[in-house]
Amino acid sequence: METTSTLEKTLRLLALTLVVIFFMFPIVWIFLMSFQTNETILRIPPQVIFEPTLSNYTALITGKLTSAAGTLDIAFMKNLGNSVFLSVTSVTLALVLGVPAAYAFARHKFKGSEDIAFTLLSFRFAPPLLVLLPLTQYFQWLGLANTYIGLIWVYQLICLPLILWIVRGYFEDISADVEYAYRIAGHSWFATFRRIALPLAGPGIAAAGLLAFIFAWNNFVFALVLASADKQPVTVGALAFVTSSGIQYGQIAAAIVLSVTPTLALALYAQRYLVEGLSLGAVKG
Repeated sequence: METTSTLEKTLRLLALTLVVIFFMFPIVWIFLMSFQTNETILRIPPQVIFEPTLSNYTALITGKLTSAAGTLDIAFMKNLGNSVFLSVTSVTLALVLGVPAAYAFARHKFKGSEDIAFTLLSFRFAPPLLVLLPLTQYFQWLGLANTYIGLIWVYQLICLPLILWIVRGYFEDISADVEYAYRIAGHSWFATFRRIALPLAGPGIAAAGLLAFIFAWNNFVFALVLASADKQPVTVGALAFVTSSGIQYGQIAAAIVLSVTPTLALALYAQRYLVEGLSLGAVKG
């Protein structure tokens, strides 16, 4: 039995190692590519041992991309700042609008509430290309094309339905008796919402906010069509590395590392809230 137990542990460890290698290999390879030149990256067979260089990161930070076609001006750091601003602002606005709406849908059932909630969710189902043409025309008519306000507005199609439906589920899992007891004590519904419902659903709100941030950060189509280069996020700004002299793989890898870092840091920071949010309601008293 001891031999079988040892064998099982060895096989499980081996399987876990293979799974980790399978999923982590692309990330590690991208990280290694960010310290290589194009000549080293395109060498066949690929080399694991190479002389590292910081030229890719230097090109991104300084905004000067040197290629066979000459020196090109790139605005990657500006695009990175745009991504941070657009994602943070869009998620904040979606939380301000979506959390109270989710609480209303969870606690106050009224005629047509499910239809309204499903209609809001359907915005998330629709592919971006379906609404891109009318949005472009409306934005040009309203003067919102190529503006941060317009992008934040259209990002609500991504963030608001996601937050509304996820947070609504967490509010429904919270027992309403606690809120009723607080209301009987003479407190208003807003005080009940702020002091009772919000703290109890805090982990779920944090998890929904993080997921909405990731989806907003990764958006490509809306920003590509509705904004110019000075207001586009990093997902669109990466197109600058496809030049007439070829694809700058090293700069693309460095850009991926820098663009993933904020979301990775946020996910690591909010890991405790994610675990609490995902396990909320798993244990019933």
